[in-house]
Parts: sequence; C-alpha cells; structure tokens
Amino acid sequence: MTTGSTAATRPRNRKQVIVEAAGQVFSARGYHAASMEEIAAVVGTSAAALYRHFPNKYALFAECANVIVDKLVAVVDEWPPEAALTDVLVALTRVTVSHRASGGFYRWEARYLKREDRRVLRTKFAHVVGRVTELVRREYPRPDESLRAVAALGAIGSITSHRTSIAQRRIEELLLASALGVVTSDPAAAVGSARLVELPVQPVPRTRRAEILTAAIPLFARDGFANVTNAQIAQAVGLAPSAIYRHYPGKVDILVAACLQAAGLLAQAVDRSLRQTTDPRQAVVALAAAYVAYCFEHNALNSVAEAEVAGLPPELQRPVILAQREHIAVWEQQLRRVRPELDSRQTRLLVHAGFGVVVEAGRALRWQDAPGHRDAVTALVTGALTL
Repeated sequence: MTTGSTAATRPRNRKQVIVEAAGQVFSARGYHAASMEEIAAVVGTSAAALYRHFPNKYALFAECANVIVDKLVAVVDEWPPEAALTDVLVALTRVTVSHRASGGFYRWEARYLKREDRRVLRTKFAHVVGRVTELVRREYPRPDESLRAVAALGAIGSITSHRTSIAQRRIEELLLASALGVVTSDPAAAVGSARLVELPVQPVPRTRRAEILTAAIPLFARDGFANVTNAQIAQAVGLAPSAIYRHYPGKVDILVAACLQAAGLLAQAVDRSLRQTTDPRQAVVALAAAYVAYCFEHNALNSVAEAEVAGLPPELQRPVILAQREHIAVWEQQLRRVRPELDSRQTRLLVHAGFGVVVEAGRALRWQDAPGHRDAVTALVTGALTL
C-alpha cells in the first residue's frame, strides 16, 4: 500500500523536472561548482534518486545542454521557408525567455562537454543560425548576413546571463526590438570607430606574482578554471608548484586577481573613451566601441572574468560583481540620456543585449582582431541598443 501510494504521487515527468532544475543550478553555479545534492534539493528529492535517471553528473549536464537548443531547432523547423523573419524571432525569443533560468550555461559552461557532445551541440546551433541567416538574407540583403543573424541571436540569448526583473511580455518586446535592430543595422556604419579607442595596455609582469597571473589567464581561458592545476601554472612560470603559495594563498585567489584586473582595464577604457564625447549618442557609441575593442584586445582575460565569476565563493564574488555593476551603471546612465522613454531596468536589459552581441559576433569572427571586425561589431551593438 505504501509503495503504491509513493508511486502514485511521483510525477510522471520527473526526469524533465530534474533536467530543468539541473539547468538552473548549472547556470547559476557552473558545472564544476554545482553538485548533485544541490540539484536534488531544488527538485525536492535525494541525490540518490537522481542516479536512477542519470548515471552521473556529466550525463545530466549533457542532457541539459540539449534541452533548449532542441527547442530552438524545433522552432525554426516548424516555420515554412517563406515565413517572416519577425515571426521566427518572436518564437525564438519566447523559448529563450521561458528557459531564462537554465540557459546561462550555454555561453561558457558548454566548453566542459566532451568533444563529441560539443560537436553535436554546435551542429544544432549552426542549424538555427543558418535558418535565421536565410531569412535575414531574404529580407535585409546586405553584407554580413550570417554575422547579423548570430549577433541577433546573441542579443536574444543575453537574457539568460542576468537576473534583471521585468514583466515577461516586456522582456520579449525589448529583445525582439533589439534583435531586429541588429539584423537591420549596417556593419559598415561604424567605420573608423576602432581608431577612436585608446585602450589601456595590460600591465607588463614585473614581479613573480604578476608573472603567475599572466601565465594563469590563458590557461583558465583555454581549459576552464576547474581544470587547471597549480602545477600547470607553476610550470608555465618555471616554478615548483609549492612556490605558488608564496604569492597566492590558493588558485582561487589567482582567479580573483584576474577578474579584478579585467574590471580595472575595462574601467580605464571606458573613462578614456567618454572623455572624447560631446553628446549622449556619441557617448553610447564610444562605450560600444571601447567595450568591443576591450573584448578583442583582452579576449582571454575577459572570457575568464565573465565565465568564472559564478564559481567564486560569495565573499570573493562581491568586489568583482560590484565592479561589473559599476560598469553597467555607466552604460545605463548614458543610454537613458539617448532613450529617456526607457526605465533603468529596461535600459539594463538592452545593455546586456549589447554584451550578448559582442560575445556571439566575436566568436563568429573567431576573435580575429582587426579594425574592420571591431567596427562591424560596434555597429551591431548600437543596433542592439536600437540607436
């Protein structure tokens, strides 16, 4: 009788519930920091119960990685070839927003998938991008259709990277407008913007502590913080592993130093760019150009700062998150001067959409640094802000 009662109350979609909960935890905490116990707590069950559905954490992670992208593939496939671009973007936006809490790990955590799983995921995303590109080419035929398509999807996907609270319908409206601003923009519109940016130079390592930090950053960017050992960092500097502890209490302290260095360089770039502006719109374009230039110039450092902050202990996160918020506040202030009809939360959402454009467009360009690439991405960012 007891067994029958338990079975009767067990949800038929338990596996789906587990996957959705896991996606939220992986998105918020990162793959390595998340535990099966945390996921089980969200579901309201025990970790042992999860293993009845998934043999290990990786299997659950791989399942999560396919949930949203499969829904995106289904969306683009259900529309006929003659469908309007706006209709398809609306559908893609709704799916993305509805999975906002669990979609954040696509941007950075997917690198922890095994090679074959990563290949499958990329193939699915490429299918979505290809379908959107076809529509962009048909309705807005001008150079860089694929870049504009992937950048528009980056604007939509940005909603998974932050927690700004707005009514869902308004989120969808703003993201759709942002995506359309991207696909209708002219990548040649910002020609010369790259030359106006004066980036601060990354500090030359003159101390052993600075050498360790400089050596660790590309390792963290390539392999992920959790996969890099002190021995690898020490080898890159020519030290014994134990010598690292004379300069940093632990590996996580190296990561914090990298995040703070990234914030400092970005703040300097913003200050320098804004000094040259004379009106609000020019200030926003200058911010976009500076951020794009920073991301191309300091790509490894920036990717580490963006990807790894979620895995930091709360007390170590605070200064990094504070610096990020201060940077976003500068954008908010300048963008609201250009678009006073937006409130602070709506402005913040569009700023994040612009950041999403940079990430996806930069990846599409393989972060090959050139003035033309910087100019094109800057134009796409201003389109995402619908200037």
